Amino acid sequence: MTDLPTAPLHLGQSSALPASPEAAVLDYVANPRPGKPYLVRFTAPEFTSLCPVTGQPDFAHLVIDYAPGATIVESKSLKLFLGAFRNHAAFHEDCTVGIGERLFAEMDPIWLRIGGYWYPRGGIPIDVFWQSGEPPAGMWLPAQDVPGYRGRG
Repeated sequence: MTDLPTAPLHLGQSSALPASPEAAVLDYVANPRPGKPYLVRFTAPEFTSLCPVTGQPDFAHLVIDYAPGATIVESKSLKLFLGAFRNHAAFHEDCTVGIGERLFAEMDPIWLRIGGYWYPRGGIPIDVFWQSGEPPAGMWLPAQDVPGYRGRG
């Protein structure tokens, strides 16, 4: 992450949903507590994308945890970025890992992990996990606590 913009692009503004994840602009602001190890969690329980084979919608519960470095991601821009996947055709693995890698590359946090808890496709739920490395020593790391898919039982 290099220079921060003078003001977030989306915060306090009317913003349309980006046409694609690649077109989405994520805003980053200065970490208000630099030098203090803490965890930020975003939960997106209604994430959607499209199956690249059938074009049918796929649904997931995403949990993104990170320990900020110099910046934090602005939540409205993250919401718009995640919403841009609604018309994006990609496999579960590509969506989950791609989101984690983009946030890690642009925000440059100390540490980041993402859990993608996908609802069944073809009768099989697929869960995808990615993290940037070992979490910082001494940082409280709560469990993601998303139960495995149980169907109707």
